[in-house]
Amino acid sequence: MMGCSLGTLFQVTVAGGSYQEGLTTVIQGMPPGYYLEESEIYESLLVRKPGQSELASPRREADVPVIYSGVNAADTMPGFQNAGYTNGTPVVILIPNVDRHLEHIEQYQVTNRTPRPGHASFASFVKYGIWDDAIGAGFFSGRYTSTIVAAGAVAKKVLKQHGIEVFAYVKEAAGVRASDVPLEVAKEKVEVFRKLRKEYDPIYRWVFKEGRITPQMRFFHKIAVLAELEQKLLEIREQAPVVDFQKIREEYGVHFTMNCPDVDAAFEMEKRILQIRDEGDSSGGVVEVVATGVPVGLGEPVFKKLDGEIGKMLSIGAVKAVEVGAGYKVKDMRGSECNDQMRVVDNKVVFKSNNAGGITGGLTTGQPIVARLAVKPTPTIAKDQETIDKVSMENAELKAVTRRDPTIVARVWPVAEAFLACILLDHLMMHNGYQSLIPKNAVK
Repeated sequence: MMGCSLGTLFQVTVAGGSYQEGLTTVIQGMPPGYYLEESEIYESLLVRKPGQSELASPRREADVPVIYSGVNAADTMPGFQNAGYTNGTPVVILIPNVDRHLEHIEQYQVTNRTPRPGHASFASFVKYGIWDDAIGAGFFSGRYTSTIVAAGAVAKKVLKQHGIEVFAYVKEAAGVRASDVPLEVAKEKVEVFRKLRKEYDPIYRWVFKEGRITPQMRFFHKIAVLAELEQKLLEIREQAPVVDFQKIREEYGVHFTMNCPDVDAAFEMEKRILQIRDEGDSSGGVVEVVATGVPVGLGEPVFKKLDGEIGKMLSIGAVKAVEVGAGYKVKDMRGSECNDQMRVVDNKVVFKSNNAGGITGGLTTGQPIVARLAVKPTPTIAKDQETIDKVSMENAELKAVTRRDPTIVARVWPVAEAFLACILLDHLMMHNGYQSLIPKNAVK
């Protein structure tokens, strides 16, 4: 595959498949001097992984990452304290698959001749022939998005050092739309959501809090821990604290599994998603992703305008549309309504609105970047669907037998967050490099 890389200076290359040994993220351009360990990458992965609620696939993946290279294995000389810090070489992160049992593989094998409508299984078979990795949809499965989230966790660490923060949440699901919430409030709610999910996650406790994997351990020892985790996965998951959804709602003002800053809407979303699931169907929604603290001028016209780069989030599986700022609403606006008028207050430029979503002419304006992703319903449903036998080229009928998400929107938001973080870091590096070469005075 020739389309598995993203970025120019901060470049991310991903590999792996749903039922292969695992997935891999390779990051080139990571600056040296950043302390990096598996636990902080896992904090991003744990809100994306499946098997945590009725809103997600029952597949029980741990999604525990292993940093394979790119950080110093030990202090490089007496008096230096640089163990565990990035050293400027490519960062490689492995995410082993641990829940890929024979019975699940067989379920795909007996249905793979009949491609799922709405999925890539027909087109990928035509493209790759009999060699197509069709077990669990291979690289076209949502499993691959874990690689983006891992890269995004690294990118967010660098961005935060430079005052840029990225967060995302569910704006709409199953036809239920959240009310508009100030970005500051939404950001706080997302942070509370993350904290709660980490506190209640049994894998985080077993692997990291209890010290089974530490940054100082050798790769072989970490893999041995993951082998033990695979054997004890059900036992560990049963140790998870009991979640009182209503208590969490009252004390923290969030829904435990639906990351939506409007808690009333979050509960309505969950209710409607499960109703549709019980009818044998699936549902979609909208994810909103925001970046704050972004300096003016990021973006490289013409073909790397920042809003064009954000449009690359269509690469995320199940995303069918991306809009920036007012998005599709601009078609019904007049110029006087759409334009974000400016004033100077305390020697700073302020805008009276943000219909541009923080980007004009492909360059950031200094306002928050706001984008939304339209997520389609999960293609795999519990209803019979008309399809074909892709080998014999005969008409056929498909009955769903594999594990599936009733909706994908509840798990897409961390992917959108990570994807935008990778784009922004790449452009921050290009922007800073470009600016550093501009002379203060004219040069003859």
